[in-house]
Amino acid sequence: MLEKSEGLCLVAREDARVLILGTLPGRLSLQEQEYYANPSNAFWKIMCDLIGSDHHLSYRDKTIKIMEKGIAIWDVCRAANRTGSLDSAIRNAEPNDFKRFFSAYKQIVLICFNGKKAEDLYRRRVWPALPYDIQQIPSETLPSSSAALAVKYEEKRERWQRILRKHLLA
Repeated sequence: MLEKSEGLCLVAREDARVLILGTLPGRLSLQEQEYYANPSNAFWKIMCDLIGSDHHLSYRDKTIKIMEKGIAIWDVCRAANRTGSLDSAIRNAEPNDFKRFFSAYKQIVLICFNGKKAEDLYRRRVWPALPYDIQQIPSETLPSSSAALAVKYEEKRERWQRILRKHLLA
């Protein structure tokens, strides 16, 4: 049976330059009210390696460090129906309010999708309704940080770091 899932709040400061978009938090993330709470998900390890931080810090401390580096974390979906936590099970996706986001976060220079499903949902459900200037913001699709994607951690980390460093250290 499909369950209705509501997403998490945006993690961002006004000076964010890079927006990282997932699809919709999985069960454990929703339960914990933390992005990427599943310990098998490589997101926090990749991000902490990138910014030179300890991935054993509290969720609050990790999000503060991420925001200090100009990174925002959100999801394409505000809500959707889904059984389990797999992106492939998402149905009836309701997108977040990206017009409002981009009007408030004007320094975004890159949108990164945490996996192909996030990109697909954004391209189909969000992008067509955005103003032309927002549509022109560059984007990159990164390998999903989920353990469901059978790619070695080192390969995921290298790709994420190559893209993010180029935009965050400029």
